[in-house]
Amino acid sequence: MAHKPFTSLRYPFAIDANRGRVAQETDYDEHIEQLILQTLLTAPGERINRPDLGCGVRRLVFGPASEISAALAQTTVFQALTKWLSSAIKVQEVRVTAIDATLEIRVGYVVIARGERRYLNLTVTP
Repeated sequence: MAHKPFTSLRYPFAIDANRGRVAQETDYDEHIEQLILQTLLTAPGERINRPDLGCGVRRLVFGPASEISAALAQTTVFQALTKWLSSAIKVQEVRVTAIDATLEIRVGYVVIARGERRYLNLTVTP
């Protein structure tokens, strides 16, 4: 199945040295993954015009490594993705494991525009 052409700004923001302009993302699946990463790694209060945007998983790394902190992180991740990306993805599962000073996050989601199931694995360290 052919997909429509797609273009957005690349995350993290960069300059395309060959073209001398802002780097663009043309792969829709990569774009969705970048949106998820932005949501997870942005701390609430970090964006001026949207102070409640984000999840702030980096700050959760500094809590004690326990099942309770993993459950808190899991709930926080699920709520943030559902709130901010519900027009682009449907979150199917979120699993968080706390190991020492590391959070291992696995997100299972469906890309709404394409009906494709995808997974994102992220390891967050201090």
